[in-house]
Amino acid sequence: MATDMSSSLERVLQRAEALMQRIESVLPQPLQAPDWSASVAYRYRKRSSGHGTLEPVRHVAQLGLQDLKEIDQQKEKIQRNTEQFVNGLPANNVLLTGARGTGKSSLIKACLNNYASRGLRLIEVDKDDLVDLPDIVEVVAARAEKFIVYCDDLSFEDGEPGYKALKSILDGTVAASTANVLIYATSNRRHLLPEYMKENLSYTHTDDGEVHPGEGVEEKISLSERFGLWVSFYPFSQDEYLAITAQWLSSFGVNAAAIDAAKPEALMTIGTGCVRTYSSAGAKDWNVSEAAVGTLWRTIKSLLKALLASRRAPEASGP
Repeated sequence: MATDMSSSLERVLQRAEALMQRIESVLPQPLQAPDWSASVAYRYRKRSSGHGTLEPVRHVAQLGLQDLKEIDQQKEKIQRNTEQFVNGLPANNVLLTGARGTGKSSLIKACLNNYASRGLRLIEVDKDDLVDLPDIVEVVAARAEKFIVYCDDLSFEDGEPGYKALKSILDGTVAASTANVLIYATSNRRHLLPEYMKENLSYTHTDDGEVHPGEGVEEKISLSERFGLWVSFYPFSQDEYLAITAQWLSSFGVNAAAIDAAKPEALMTIGTGCVRTYSSAGAKDWNVSEAAVGTLWRTIKSLLKALLASRRAPEASGP
């Protein structure tokens, strides 16, 4: 009798334990530290169960600072700030804004490759997951490495939860800022939020002409102002575009003569995406629009095909 009761009780306990395991599997779990030796870059992912994980990026883009052309001023500012950070000196959270395809994201990746050997690490976080930013910071706070939390193409619509989470992390929480974490974000919007004409009506004017923005405008610019360093990127001119095209072609082993011969085709390819301007001296110039910058890679591919075809032509016509 006692044996039967003991076995029944054991089965009940086993079923209770299995039930508890199933319940725990669907409950939110604290973020676990990944294998920090697996990579220099990590991506934060939210599973369907609600659990967040830091996944190592197995194949990091191999870009060097020397590979980036025509953004020397922006490169110098970001490199100097990152150098300060890696050396344990005061550094700023960074907001990189400007036209698409002008090198914002590439510059951050190049900095990672440049300083990875000195302990720099990168964690990419999607804007929808910024509400989990405090958990990520807590996991890395005790590490010896320096971490850049990277958010690409950052912008918010009114009322999105990630907006206030990022604002609190940058400044405004009761917790002290973590010395080994900085936020680098890229955006096509200077103030990260949509701006409407009607908001300009909230500005007030004093008798002496001084302008004061309304509360709605102040709220919208408050997030971007919490980044200590703003770096702006601009559409490329014709000469800058050609220099970047030449850099990419040379990286594929194309010789200088072939690159010079390809310039007319490069200009024809982007011609419809350019805006013609005139300097005060009357000299003609071109400013490459965002749409034209986005076709740069397709341009290079078409040029490479044309160059390869021209090289094969003499062989085909030979004896």
